[in-house]
Amino acid sequence: MKVVNFTEARNNLKSVLDSVIDDADYTVITRRDSNDTVVMSLDTFNSIMETFHLLKTPANAEHLMKSISQYKNSQVKVEDIVGE
Repeated sequence: MKVVNFTEARNNLKSVLDSVIDDADYTVITRRDSNDTVVMSLDTFNSIMETFHLLKTPANAEHLMKSISQYKNSQVKVEDIVGE
């Protein structure tokens, strides 16, 4: 994560935007008289939103955690996909 002030972000906007994409990270822009903001790539934002969507219902979150646990404990069954 990088932190830049508003003036620096404005003066170097292309560099700030390129950095969040190239580094797959986000940048916090601080502002003196207002709330700070965050700049991130669309891919990062979409990934966060997908994770939020998958975990927002307790039943789905529990199912995912159980699946991850089974995978980590080598309790998986590999099957061929029909047609391949």
